[in-house]
Amino acid sequence: MSGVRVLVGTRKGAFVLNSDGKRERWEVSGPHFGGWEIYHVAGSPADPDRLYAAQSIEWFGQQIQRSDDGGRSWEPVGHDFSYEGETGTHQFYDGTAVPWQFKRVWHLEPSLADPDTVYAGIEDAGLFRTNDGGQSWQELPGLRAHGSGPSWQPGAGGLCLHTIIEHPTNPDRLFIAISAAGAFRTDDGGKTWQAINRGLLSDGIPDPDAEVGHCVHRLAMHPSRPDVLFMQKHWDVMRSDDAGDNWYEISGNLPSDFGFPIAVHAHEPDTVYVVPIKSDSEHYLPEGKLRVYRSRTGGNEWEPLTAGLPQENCYLNVLRDAMAVDSLDECGVYFGTSGGQVYGSADAGDTWAPIVSDLPPVLSVEVQTLP
Repeated sequence: MSGVRVLVGTRKGAFVLNSDGKRERWEVSGPHFGGWEIYHVAGSPADPDRLYAAQSIEWFGQQIQRSDDGGRSWEPVGHDFSYEGETGTHQFYDGTAVPWQFKRVWHLEPSLADPDTVYAGIEDAGLFRTNDGGQSWQELPGLRAHGSGPSWQPGAGGLCLHTIIEHPTNPDRLFIAISAAGAFRTDDGGKTWQAINRGLLSDGIPDPDAEVGHCVHRLAMHPSRPDVLFMQKHWDVMRSDDAGDNWYEISGNLPSDFGFPIAVHAHEPDTVYVVPIKSDSEHYLPEGKLRVYRSRTGGNEWEPLTAGLPQENCYLNVLRDAMAVDSLDECGVYFGTSGGQVYGSADAGDTWAPIVSDLPPVLSVEVQTLP
């Protein structure tokens, strides 16, 4: 029977949760790197034993950890990130031009085909790649060389590159998103990039054709339809049917169109999940109810999924990287909260149960479906 591994990054370490295909009982391993912020843990689609973790602490900086045995043991790799070419400049809110900074790795995206190739999204707004399992990293400098780069400004969480999506059949096409610059696409392996934000509306940017300045929170894609993208942004849930060239709103009957994560069902490309929160100033659940919303129509029509989730006095948040799905026949959906709960559903969201309830605040949730 196939199994599932849920990889959880938290404010105080990483946790590895394992179960068989029934997804009823779970083994919990961790904390790994206790006391360190683990912004993201990701598994290789090409090797179920290969995991990577982005480990960060203010006093000691950034470290990438790698496991070759499914999280039982780890080794540090890639302490230094190498910048190519001259340092660019970035203009912050106060108008002061300063060099690009390296603060932390926000997101790791292992290649679909090669366990030694991984992309890393960093703050400030850089994209890096390793081809040797994390031993060395090189920037794809074309992104920050984009002509709009000097105008990029940080969102509340920083100028973070938080989403990386690799096209399932064309490795030269990547999609990325930066808060608060917007979404970008490359069709030549990262040499050049184009902004793909037409149709987005953001406070202070009334022009729907504004090239940059949009606070995109998360992108999602189903591999069977790589030209269809879903987006949760700073207000509005959006969809593109042409690889990001144009976007339109699909918020429909959601109680709030503000939120962070968005995910797509493993086998149903029109089934989408979001977790609305109250507002950009009140990062907690509307009405104190923990509700995942599901659309089976690709947007606009949404249903609340509540069975097994607390429906009173619940004021948590679910962050942008903290929701994922497995690819078993009955698709599983998982998410983690700011209160340290990790919930799972083995029936595509119809019913939920806590896998673990008392972790540190959850920063990321990723899933591997095991053979």
